[in-house]
Amino acid sequence: MTPAVTGECERAMTSPEAGLTELAVRAAAGDRAAVDELLARVRPIVVRYCRARLGRTGGGAYTTADDVAQEVCIAVLGALPRYRESGSPFTAFVFGIAAHKVADAHRGASREKSEPVAALPERADVHAGPEARAVQLDAVGRMRRLLDRLSPQHREVIVLRVGVGLTAEETGRALGMTAGAVRVTQHRALNRLRALAAELYDEVPV
Repeated sequence: MTPAVTGECERAMTSPEAGLTELAVRAAAGDRAAVDELLARVRPIVVRYCRARLGRTGGGAYTTADDVAQEVCIAVLGALPRYRESGSPFTAFVFGIAAHKVADAHRGASREKSEPVAALPERADVHAGPEARAVQLDAVGRMRRLLDRLSPQHREVIVLRVGVGLTAEETGRALGMTAGAVRVTQHRALNRLRALAAELYDEVPV
């Protein structure tokens, strides 16, 4: 991602951290309106994170990722009293919970591969055909395998910066790093991804 593209993405986004701490404190104190607003602002961020970490499921839907995102949101609301005592940035608190839920989902997926359905659909399938879906799933699978080869810090920086779209400052607050350290880590992580792609899939680094 070039600096120009990154800058455009950052300008297009509203800072997810702005005002969240105040909302979280009010929500933890029982303010129902604050709870509703907090959930409305946090859920899109959590969904993007879970989709970036878990990828697509069968049929091109984000069922698994969105289900996990819902679990994260419920867990965040349930843990609000604990957040009042933590003193950490709210995004760091949220992504800490999200990372645990995603790890649980990965472990569950490794144990259960079947996707039972009640009945075969009778309407026409408007999604991509088998060949296109196979290519798409292969690409997603490759990226997930590459991300799994990164260190946890490199992986989280890539997911938050590229997958979620946080700025370097927001990513730093979530991970307890400076914005400069985030940019350096992102650069190193991308270089590592290029090297891994060349090593594992005979792709020429660009």
